[in-house]
Amino acid sequence: MQHTISVLVENHFGVLARVAGLFSARGFNIDSLAVGETQDPEVSRMTVIAKGDDRVVEQIMKQLNKLVDVIRVEDLTAKDMIARELVLIKVGANATNRNDIMHIINTFRAKIVDASSESLTIEVTGNEGKIDAMLELLRPFDLKEVVRTGQVAMARRGELKAPSKCGGKVAVSKKVTKSKRK
Repeated sequence: MQHTISVLVENHFGVLARVAGLFSARGFNIDSLAVGETQDPEVSRMTVIAKGDDRVVEQIMKQLNKLVDVIRVEDLTAKDMIARELVLIKVGANATNRNDIMHIINTFRAKIVDASSESLTIEVTGNEGKIDAMLELLRPFDLKEVVRTGQVAMARRGELKAPSKCGGKVAVSKKVTKSKRK
């Protein structure tokens, strides 16, 4: 089963390597990894997409929670979530097929970010299904290059509560707008 795991971490050197290392140590391949700062520049959010059974994912999440720089770990898979990905697609385009490609671009509400006499570079955002459907329709037009950011996701409703660490034990704190730093 594919899992979408959100990991809030202290924005420090080496944290990404430690988080990714836990997945590889358990034999999990990360299908997608997106990392960026949150509203607090000292905190980053990692969105990890990986396939595996629930038991192993639960174990990885418990181990992630033990890492010093990890603030919160949440499996969004079964939750009501918003998930998006950005993709840049370079496709061969000429006078003969350009109108057909433009029709696909308009249908998916994508945009052209670069154009030449031989190709179009398209930007599209959306969920995995939308992205895959657009790529499938563009495949006959000579896909030259595809760059995917990896999926980002967040819970749709409710306020998240982040744990704070107290003496090595994890305790749920009040609604957090800042990191748990001491």
